[in-house]
Amino acid sequence: MTSLFRTLDDVDVHNKRVLLRVDLNVPMDNGRVSDATRLERVTKTITEIAEKGGKVILLSHFGRPKGVVNPKESLKPVAITLAYMLRRHVEFVDDCIGKKAEDAVSWMKPGDIICLENTRFHKGEEKNDPAFVAELAKLGDIWINDAFSCAHRAHASTEGLGHVLPAYAGRSMQAELDALTKALEAPTHPVAAVIGGAKVSTKLDLLENLVTKVDALVIGGGMANTFLHAQGVNVGKSLCEKELAPTALRILEKAEAAKCAVILPVDAVIAREFVAHAPSQACGLDAIPADAMILDVGPKSVDRVRAAFDDAKTVVWNGPLGAFELSPFDRGTVQAARHAAGLTREGKLISVAGGGDTVAALNHAGVAPDFTYVSTAGGAFLEWMEGKPLPGVEVLRAK
Repeated sequence: MTSLFRTLDDVDVHNKRVLLRVDLNVPMDNGRVSDATRLERVTKTITEIAEKGGKVILLSHFGRPKGVVNPKESLKPVAITLAYMLRRHVEFVDDCIGKKAEDAVSWMKPGDIICLENTRFHKGEEKNDPAFVAELAKLGDIWINDAFSCAHRAHASTEGLGHVLPAYAGRSMQAELDALTKALEAPTHPVAAVIGGAKVSTKLDLLENLVTKVDALVIGGGMANTFLHAQGVNVGKSLCEKELAPTALRILEKAEAAKCAVILPVDAVIAREFVAHAPSQACGLDAIPADAMILDVGPKSVDRVRAAFDDAKTVVWNGPLGAFELSPFDRGTVQAARHAAGLTREGKLISVAGGGDTVAALNHAGVAPDFTYVSTAGGAFLEWMEGKPLPGVEVLRAK
């Protein structure tokens, strides 16, 4: 499917100045990187370009400095960690445009790597200001985007450069585009989607898009309560957006018209307190006490989700089925995730998952490595699933 996009396979990087947009916006704790997942994902592209004799010039944002230089949001400590992971020297330059950056680039030899300072220290980055784009473009011969997690932003370094320099997808971006194309653009049917999380209001566009694209839609988490309430179920004190009942019914009607089977909970695990190890029980939807809340799907609901996976060839997953952060309300999500992982290991299922809570839930279940692909992108993954064009991806399409 990568023929849809220009990739590293389509360019000779030897002795070229390669502006490589990566996402180095990683969690920090006391000046140290606390989760290096995003860094691990970009090492492959960096190493490949360096080994092919390209001059690697790393561009990234960090935090939200809003165009003001803030030493607390410098990329320097991240560059140090990245160098350690690459086992290569990474020269840090404390600006991303201007004389310092130009001098550093002019001294580079094939295979060298430099990391330029936070692009968001300049107002022109988020404004996608053509003058700022031109200043960045001076530093490179080609632009490679390896930051899918930022691809929904039309910023100077994530999209603007693609209009003024030859543009290609890096290996991490390529893997993401391959996985998402297989999951939603040109999937192997039947396709089942799992959509969970707290609120319907944050995923309206997603649900509206998916009911026309998938064969079965599993709705879990707090958002399922809104659908149950719309169908006349008393959900007690559960999280529920009651004002969205008409919207929920409209989505169910749209699904029926599109012949998409919607799988809602048929039983629930309830408790009277939202705390770990609170006394809890499974019960039917007709027996939820007025003073209790639904915190997970029940065992019969898990069986229905498993059956949906058994019938599917492709599963796309965004959001947990219950309050997985608290035991025992993680059980439904864990059991469903392990079933999907088992089918994937057996070669019976293509499984693609993404979104912060989803990644955390799959890691909690111990199955993230068994899924076909797990995206670390939050907003970009969601917007792709919503069917929205991503500026940083569109600019990479093969003409």
